[in-house]
Amino acid sequence: MRCLSQFMAPPSVAPCPARVLLVSTPSPPSLSRRRPAGRRCGGGDGGALLRTIRCGAATEEEDGDRRGERVEAAWEEEVAAPGRDLVTLAACLVGLLSGVSVVLFNLSVHEIRDLFWDGIPLRGASWLREESIGEIWQRVILVPVSGGIIVGVFNTLRSSIATNSNDTMSKIKGAFRPFLKAMAASFTLGTGNSLGPEGPSVEIGSSIAKGFGNVFKLEGGKKLSLVAAGSAAGIASGFNAAVAGCFFAVESVLWPTSVDSSSLSNSTPMVILSAVIASVVSEIGLGSDPAFTVPEYDFRSPTELPLYLLLGIFCGLVSTTLSRCTALSMEIVESLQTATGLPKAASPALGGLIVGLLALVYPEVLYWGFENVDILLESRPFTSGLSAAVLVQLIGVKVLATSLCRAFGLVGGYYAPSLFIGAATGMAYGKVMRFTFTGPDSLFQIPFLDVASPQAYGLVGMAATLAGVCKVPLTSVLLLFELTQDYRIVLPLLGAVGVSSWIASPQRFSRSNRSKPDSLEVKSSNFKQEKSVPSQTQGASVDTDKPITDLCKLESSLCVYDAKHENFQENLTVAEAMKTKYISVSKTTPVVEALNLMLVEKQPFVMIIESNRSLIGLVTLKDIQDFCRTAKTTRVQTEEPVQTYVCGAVKCKMWPVTPQTSLTTVEKIMDSYGVDQLPVVSEHVDRQDRGLLVGFVDKEGIAIARRM
Repeated sequence: MRCLSQFMAPPSVAPCPARVLLVSTPSPPSLSRRRPAGRRCGGGDGGALLRTIRCGAATEEEDGDRRGERVEAAWEEEVAAPGRDLVTLAACLVGLLSGVSVVLFNLSVHEIRDLFWDGIPLRGASWLREESIGEIWQRVILVPVSGGIIVGVFNTLRSSIATNSNDTMSKIKGAFRPFLKAMAASFTLGTGNSLGPEGPSVEIGSSIAKGFGNVFKLEGGKKLSLVAAGSAAGIASGFNAAVAGCFFAVESVLWPTSVDSSSLSNSTPMVILSAVIASVVSEIGLGSDPAFTVPEYDFRSPTELPLYLLLGIFCGLVSTTLSRCTALSMEIVESLQTATGLPKAASPALGGLIVGLLALVYPEVLYWGFENVDILLESRPFTSGLSAAVLVQLIGVKVLATSLCRAFGLVGGYYAPSLFIGAATGMAYGKVMRFTFTGPDSLFQIPFLDVASPQAYGLVGMAATLAGVCKVPLTSVLLLFELTQDYRIVLPLLGAVGVSSWIASPQRFSRSNRSKPDSLEVKSSNFKQEKSVPSQTQGASVDTDKPITDLCKLESSLCVYDAKHENFQENLTVAEAMKTKYISVSKTTPVVEALNLMLVEKQPFVMIIESNRSLIGLVTLKDIQDFCRTAKTTRVQTEEPVQTYVCGAVKCKMWPVTPQTSLTTVEKIMDSYGVDQLPVVSEHVDRQDRGLLVGFVDKEGIAIARRM
């Protein structure tokens, strides 16, 4: 650190320049909001800020600066309080509207089901086993196909609405996309296709939250907290379980983000209030009954815990199978569409046809609310249970049907299928264990082992599979505990859920394998990116052969942000993630002053600009540290670092992007060069390659934008 001490101790004979010019660029109107003038440059109200850096300042001036900073901090704290209250009230409104919307969504699913399945008993799909195929095959096949045709129409309408423009009409049209998707999900589920309603419920809540965030012009942590509140409301109203909704928001939205925790300080009350309000609204609109009927069950002995851990292993393997089967199905369907020219609008109908054919033999794969889960758990009176062999077959068929529904473009979530598959896995496992260790004809007689009823294993299997598929272990435990209201179930739940999550974790959040474009092509009408990015990156290829097996990338409601299959990541641009508050200096600024600015402003880089705001480059704190080590090894004199200009000895990086650049390309550039931020320029200056600096984009901003 001797070199840094040389930087911070300039010689007394060398006068320090009077000031360093810090230019604040006017932000695009559609991308920024007015901010109070602060210590940082850039953004804000578009005015220019000047910072005077004087060496050897008097004590009185330093005391004045400190007093001014304290006054500014107190003012900012006082102004921030009403903002927090406003966001909290917005979270309450989000919970209210989400609860109402989810109630209407579920009612529409029931009405569509009554319309298409008129006259069919409302006791689950297993009754179809009692009918001859000759009498029911037309309805069983044609109803899912009809739903697929209608979903194809909604998908076409939704994809025709452009969302990559910032004009008012595009925003108004974009507001209809969540509505069209909810309608598509209603017809998917109402016609019996093998998906679930809780995923769309989460997307309804998060879409409402995003709308409020846009109306109130919220940014960063506040908007992310509001999205978390909307997601909690979706789960709370879908399952009528407020506690599980709160934990879902924490696990799926708040924990994965890289946002500074201080900006999320108000998120806890927002999430709780939103979940409670949504749950109350759901209870009023849909009734107070739980999502499924909890069967009679018992827990016999703590010696059973190893059996529950073994069940967790099986559930983890089943969860991994569902993830990989979904990825494989999507690849096959995409290849089929490419080879045969099958329109995407016709794909959902083909998926409905496959579901109908499977339902002729295994009618339980049809979505029938949670009545089918009740049948698996044998919690309904006057219903005969299914054998372990049939339950095992249902696991495979349900995995196949769910994967194909998702691959062919039908709209729905993975929560209900996960619970169905988990119930079948647990019930089959419990029946095998009872046959093996209990009864007069048991294979093994262990005196101290008393196996519980299969229903107990069925409930634990539901939570373990949900945790493995949707990557929400705490939510799964709290959901089952909230529905059963039995503390005895907690220990087996924790053991099985922990093992299942561990087994299914290798594909979880594997960001390094995300699918990316084949080359770094930045298309912009105002800026030629290929001239700014060095030539060795222009042909950088990406390995896209490895399939995506993480359901968070395939199913949008699992991680709240939209999936790659919906082309959401490709539609996101730098304009939606860039920041407009930055430090900028001229190219003749001494290194020590650039270092001082970075330390004072707590920003690890500084922008180098011309007098007309055209970008020269970017220098990071690491660059200065590298220069320091080089200066130390080459025995540079003490005076040299102080007099060295920032763009002289220190190498200026020059990889600018434009507001129209996709975030996928930005991430590729960052990964290629190992940088965490890139400058953002708007247009040419005097027909040169350098553009006008308007801000920067970093990894934190990208993470926030993906969750908005």
